[in-house]
Amino acid sequence: MSSNSSVIHCSVGMRWGDMDAYGHVNNVEIVRILEEARVHAFGPPGGTGGPGLQPAVPLFSDVPPGTRSLVVEHRVRYVAELTYRNIPADVDVWISAVKGASLTLAYVIHDPVTGQACVRAETTLAFVDGATGALQRLTATQREMAAAHKGASVFA
Repeated sequence: MSSNSSVIHCSVGMRWGDMDAYGHVNNVEIVRILEEARVHAFGPPGGTGGPGLQPAVPLFSDVPPGTRSLVVEHRVRYVAELTYRNIPADVDVWISAVKGASLTLAYVIHDPVTGQACVRAETTLAFVDGATGALQRLTATQREMAAAHKGASVFA
């Protein structure tokens, strides 16, 4: 998938503490790496944190005030060990599905030295009104941003 123009390439630092007793990045930390790649690519959820670098696509940071982007589901397949290194992991991120009120992001985490795919994953997110908890349908602008980064599922 990494040759496709819909892919956003990210570098996410691995931390010494991410390593488990087997010398590879722990499965819990893999989900943190996915989160960091998602925020790098599509922005932090609107209204959180302070000013910083603009994301590649402001899909999550450019939402109306009070909107929350919530994780609905993670699906992770470990295809090789991601060995701890003191250099960032390479992560490819794109959108694999767009529905009325949700998006599914696809990821491949690569070993930064060998280039080998280590993890294939998808995260489904939904936008919710923070005050009422009501699900919000994707806007035309969100659909347009998502369409530019649409690709195949890693589980197809």
